[in-house]
Amino acid sequence: MAILKNFFTIFRKQCETAENHQDDSLRTHYYKGTAKQIFLSVEQMFRDDRHCHVTSVSREHGEIAVEVKGKAPCFLIVTVVSVKPLETAVDFTLSTEAFSITGSYPMLRKLLLSYYEKLDRLHTNIGTGKNA
Repeated sequence: MAILKNFFTIFRKQCETAENHQDDSLRTHYYKGTAKQIFLSVEQMFRDDRHCHVTSVSREHGEIAVEVKGKAPCFLIVTVVSVKPLETAVDFTLSTEAFSITGSYPMLRKLLLSYYEKLDRLHTNIGTGKNA
């Protein structure tokens, strides 16, 4: 039964990070810094990426909406939340309407992980899924 579940997972058109995600690499990442610092850094990271177009920014809600252009166009929501004074959580939700015979989920997962890697180079990662 688990094999069947894993088989259908690759055809999912949405990939997101979460505090207690079953895939350890897709757990919420925590960074050292204020919510404002991390938020501005994330916003700039996507503005500087030629494959991304920031469509909406809501500092009050800590959310950034991004259109991702590429092989399969995607829509990304980034959520930045302050947990403690110098601890900020970052989550991503990425979805696509594109169809792929080999499945969209592996591509979406790879893209999300690349965003975390970029953010890791900008700020100190202090853990993942800390409250799981």
